[in-house]
Order: sequence, then C-alpha cells, then structure tokens
Amino acid sequence: MKILMVCLGNICRSPLAEGIMKTKLPEDYMVDSAGTISLHEGEHPDKRAVKTAANHDIDISQQRSRPITRKDFEVFDKIYCMDIDVLDDVVSKTKNEEERQKVSLFLEVMGDRKNTEVPDPYWGDMKDFEAVFQLLDKGCEAIKNQLSK
Repeated sequence: MKILMVCLGNICRSPLAEGIMKTKLPEDYMVDSAGTISLHEGEHPDKRAVKTAANHDIDISQQRSRPITRKDFEVFDKIYCMDIDVLDDVVSKTKNEEERQKVSLFLEVMGDRKNTEVPDPYWGDMKDFEAVFQLLDKGCEAIKNQLSK
C-alpha cells in the first residue's frame, strides 16, 4: 500500500501527516507527502513542524518539499488532502475516475468529520502546530484502523 499526504506547500501539515503515518504502519507501506504548489520545493519542513514532531519522538527534519506530479496518481493507492481547496486542486489533476477514487479529504476517514479541514498552522504559533499534530495523529490512527480491516 502506498499513501500520499497532500497540503498546499508541503512544509507543515503533510510532512507531519507523513511522519505520523510512518510510525503507525509496518515498513512495507510507503508513505510520502507533496504539495499542490512548488513554492517551497526542495525545502525542509517548517521549523515549527519539525519541532512539534520531535516533541513526539518523530523525526521529519530530512523530508523535502515537492509538488504533486502526474506520476503520483499512478504510484499511490490513496491520496489524502488536508483541506477542500487542496482536494479540488488534486482532483482537477486526475485524468479518469480510477485516479479520482484514490483522492479523499484526510479527515473524512474519521466518519463524523465529513468535509472538515485540517487547519493550516503556517500563520500560527507552536500551539497551533500542536493542535494540528493531535488532529493528524487521530486521523492517521483512523487510516491505520481502516487499512487493517
């Protein structure tokens, strides 16, 4: 199983989601992250995201931002988007129904949070990053449980 986490710039939410998901799944799962824009391409995650992950014994410091590509729709089985704008952007890049079926809103997996977005902590402070971490952790746990069914 190959899972892709997607946010806008791939420096806050999706790198955290990637890091968290990797700690919850066996090593034979592939987990990666990407953004819908290339503004931060090649950069490490935001320092606040790195610190928040480290506070939970997760190292995301070596991740590098990259934009989503056409090949991602061929490689990945599941593509989780952090908010509705990202979802719309990713869906607009699909070329058929099979690819569209791989794409979903990250928090939809939690059932009672349909169409709920993971807030972007970029303009916030460490408290916002921690709140996002907790939300992502719950979502990743729900994904893990869904995959093990």
